Amino acid sequence: MKIQPKDKRQLLAAAMGKINCDLAVKNVKYVNLFTGEVYPATVFVHQGFVVHVEDQDLSAGLDKADKVVDGEGRYIVPGLIDSHVHIESSMLTPRQFARAVVPHGVLAVVTDPHEIGNVFGEDAVRYMHDAGCDLPMRQFIDIPSCVPAVPGLEQAGASFEAAVVDRLAKLPNVIGLAEVMDYLGVVNGSDRMMEFLEAADRNGLYIQGHIHVPENNRRLLSAYLVGGPHSCHETTQAFEAKAKLRGGMYVDARDSSISKNVADIWQGIKDLPWRDRLCLCTDDREVDDILETGQLDDVLRHAIALGMNPIEALKACTLNPAQEAHLENLGMVAPGFTADFLLVDDLEGFTIDSVWFGGKQVASRGKLTCEIAEKHFELEGRNSMQVPELSPEDFKLKAPAGCTDRVRVNVQHYTSLKSSLTRLSCEELPVKDGCVDLSQDEDLFYAMIINRYGAGTRSFGVVRGFGAKRGADASTVSHDCHNLCIVFKDAESGYAAYRELVKCGGGICCAVDGQVKCTLPLPCGGLMSNEPCEVAARQSLAMKKALKEELGMPQENPLLRIVTLALPVAPAVKFSDLGLVDVMEQKFLPIFPDFAD
Repeated sequence: MKIQPKDKRQLLAAAMGKINCDLAVKNVKYVNLFTGEVYPATVFVHQGFVVHVEDQDLSAGLDKADKVVDGEGRYIVPGLIDSHVHIESSMLTPRQFARAVVPHGVLAVVTDPHEIGNVFGEDAVRYMHDAGCDLPMRQFIDIPSCVPAVPGLEQAGASFEAAVVDRLAKLPNVIGLAEVMDYLGVVNGSDRMMEFLEAADRNGLYIQGHIHVPENNRRLLSAYLVGGPHSCHETTQAFEAKAKLRGGMYVDARDSSISKNVADIWQGIKDLPWRDRLCLCTDDREVDDILETGQLDDVLRHAIALGMNPIEALKACTLNPAQEAHLENLGMVAPGFTADFLLVDDLEGFTIDSVWFGGKQVASRGKLTCEIAEKHFELEGRNSMQVPELSPEDFKLKAPAGCTDRVRVNVQHYTSLKSSLTRLSCEELPVKDGCVDLSQDEDLFYAMIINRYGAGTRSFGVVRGFGAKRGADASTVSHDCHNLCIVFKDAESGYAAYRELVKCGGGICCAVDGQVKCTLPLPCGGLMSNEPCEVAARQSLAMKKALKEELGMPQENPLLRIVTLALPVAPAVKFSDLGLVDVMEQKFLPIFPDFAD
């Protein structure tokens, strides 16, 4: 994709000095990401594009600029480009997201709206596209490829096929096919995935990947690359990062609110001579984290602190992501490129003085200096909570007929308090009054997944290692189908949390002893707040505090602990609204193994 000017002849004339240009930025240290040099320059801008960079006679042409800005010796660098992000995970609507991230120098994102796509289908993608227009940043859309993530193992609010790609590809800001999570479907040439990949090629879309590579199976990666995906944000280990770069894959090193992988990735690749396909991304970063510590600018500073050269780190946030996403004239301050740039005080600390979008200043010293028009969309008020009517009795796990003392149960067992990885354990648990009794084991909790799209399905089981000590944690933020998930110690608390989220239209809440303690309402698709970013941030912080203090959850960020409970693409055992899933075998497991059909 190439951003087109209104009048190229005008740009040519401005570049040649035949007509006045709109803006000249003088007295700057110019960071050249093509050569790695830093040198004094003056940058000329016209109609939103860079038309000339003068590095010889620094005062030449200033009289031909309608406006001259003194950079006062600061560095001029491209606006940051997040190579992979889910705006929904910020819990903000696209326009509020812009208000939050633009002051941090983020002027373009490649977003995958598969979270809300799983809720409202094609309407959701069109909403994210339209709501992301007319902003002081560029929100590009990759079409979700896995709605639902694993067909047959879960039910979402929609199901995307290849024909959806053909329709959505016509939207102006659609540039790619989003993270292809069904990597087994790709390498095995399944009909569904082949149709998706062919549709992407047919519409000129780049293909974003998502694959975990075993240490002893490089052929899996090779086959995946042959299939078409050429990037991945799911790299978590050093050996994986090196293997992917060696194969020509773009590695989108991620520091999200829950998964921080940049340090491990850097450790694995820092000795490689070339790292031109390394990008930095945020994936899932919450609003309070954005406002408090930053977005992609925070990831950049982390990479520099780990020992990455500041210019290389900057390139991994600008030019490399642009090349990954085939954005031809973004990611550099150079003739013919968009005039999306930052003036920064220093490269290592990356302190941003001002933010410029299309040659106009839009933020200064962490504050917006432009207006973002309020627009309201029908989908933001649409109810997504089509759940069955349940009673407190439904929150008791009934043991099979005839079990009066003990029963064996297949349990989803988290391997650590920080990881979303789980394993299967089979445990013999007590039965009391005909129900499985977890009261004597502090680490065991019930888990219920309730379909919220009118299918009427739900599953009920047991989870170990979740991290809570009491009460109930409930959320409609649940990757990727976003069904209603509830982890609870007692039926009364589980039922109270269920009722609260139905009433408020979705979100996150916690309850103890049958009483709701805190709620974070997310009525837009059960994923996003309709409030201003500052209000949503305060609500998010209050929710985190309640999860820690009321439920006793020890994680640094307990908010997203529940969101991968029902993600059947993450190893090795997960719940869905249809049952307990063996992820690697892609089959269902019985809750009570001795009573399986």
